[in-house]
Amino acid sequence: MSFTYASPQSRVGHWIDNEFRPGEGGETAVYDPALGKVSRQVALATRAEVDAAVASAAAAQPEWGALAVQRRARVLFRMKELVERHTGDLARLVTREHGKTFPDARGEVQRGLEIIEFACGIPQLLKGQYSDNVGGGIANWNQRMPLGVTAGITPFNFPVMVPMWMAPVSIACGNAFVLKPSERDPSPSLLLGELFREAGLPAGVFNVVQGDKTAVDALLNHPDVQAVSFVGSTPIAKYIYETAARNGKRAQALGGAKNHMVVMPDADLDQAADALIGAAYGSAGERCMAISVAVAVGSIADELIAKVKSRAEKLKVDDGEASGADMGPVVTQEAKARIEDYIASGVEQGASLVLDGRGLVVPGREDGYFLGATLFDHVKPGMKIYDEEIFGPVLCVVRVDTFAEAVAMINAHAFGNGVACYTRDGRTAQEFAQKIQVGMVGINVPLPVPMAWHSFGGWKQSLFGDHHGYGEEGVRFYTRYKSIMQRWPDSGSKGPEFVMPVN
Repeated sequence: MSFTYASPQSRVGHWIDNEFRPGEGGETAVYDPALGKVSRQVALATRAEVDAAVASAAAAQPEWGALAVQRRARVLFRMKELVERHTGDLARLVTREHGKTFPDARGEVQRGLEIIEFACGIPQLLKGQYSDNVGGGIANWNQRMPLGVTAGITPFNFPVMVPMWMAPVSIACGNAFVLKPSERDPSPSLLLGELFREAGLPAGVFNVVQGDKTAVDALLNHPDVQAVSFVGSTPIAKYIYETAARNGKRAQALGGAKNHMVVMPDADLDQAADALIGAAYGSAGERCMAISVAVAVGSIADELIAKVKSRAEKLKVDDGEASGADMGPVVTQEAKARIEDYIASGVEQGASLVLDGRGLVVPGREDGYFLGATLFDHVKPGMKIYDEEIFGPVLCVVRVDTFAEAVAMINAHAFGNGVACYTRDGRTAQEFAQKIQVGMVGINVPLPVPMAWHSFGGWKQSLFGDHHGYGEEGVRFYTRYKSIMQRWPDSGSKGPEFVMPVN
């Protein structure tokens, strides 16, 4: 295959009707975060270009939606094979434009691939229920029908995985899909388009429009778009949800997070410290499931902090393609400056800065957007670094006296995305899982991201909408429920009936 993204200086354009289009509007720079330099330009879609993508999707969807479900599944089986074959290509694009390490980028592709594998089973997932002779010779059954044109607006931190949370499930259900990826790392979206074409997906069923708020608003206000999925910050998630709802669209908008990990006095502290290192500093903290608050219960705080600090000091921060790198750069200079402002705020508000990641320079990458691991102690609710999502390699430690105090504090937080508890005690684990008001819970699991056949999503300000992402919840989101009742003329007629029918 020959890929349109191959030239490092090429303009990242759109994917409409199974063809690359360079775009007719303006453009903005795409950076290599490890070098701190512009690597290419990305087109910014005009409203007319969004309209063209939606028109292509609307024209293709009826025939695709009417196709036998197993034939749709076969296209996804071929897509699965192609993604497996080109995992390295996708991962390299992620590393160069996002900054995460190459092994981490490969892991992202794998988690997206698992959703494709799930969607390959769509014939079973769309199977309805049938009841014979519910009364008067009537049979009743139900089935799930495609919506039509759906759209996905995805974040910079997972430019392959999150589009794969959405597009394969929507497409398997018989819809057409329009993707608006982040303009910070847009190239993987084009490769996905080319792989879908190679897999045999008809023109128009998967389209990509690059862009900014103009493209987002054009999708939200387009009358032919029936549903919108979004993953990103809470203010934007709320805007997406409210705008879509006003326009009569389904919306599934996943917002921000402030994920806690409770460490009980009976926990294996070495295991807990290892978990915190990976969950707080993996992908430079730019994960919606990153642990950003460790809640130390009882007298273990000093020992836990010492173990985390000793491990964090040994992390290798480098270009994501460097051998042995644990952390790459953050995605942009603006992101780096924002994280540094949060660190300064923590110091000003009285938290103890145990480890300061500011000022880190990688030899040969002096202009890169690098930050080292940062660790705070004595953090309290009300501090900005506790209340708000930082989205960087910053771990805050909060000290509490009791398990009940830990649960109450977490439940009082505005976000309810993910949470973990490290303990050896089964009763504590069970009580935590039942009492905690958070959508995704891990017991001795630091990043409780549900597997493909379950569903992803938080509570409170972390999710706007009725359905979580992918899994069976995703199938429900991307389909309409239809109930059918049937009776044949020779089963008998009672003539006109004016009373509510009963069995």
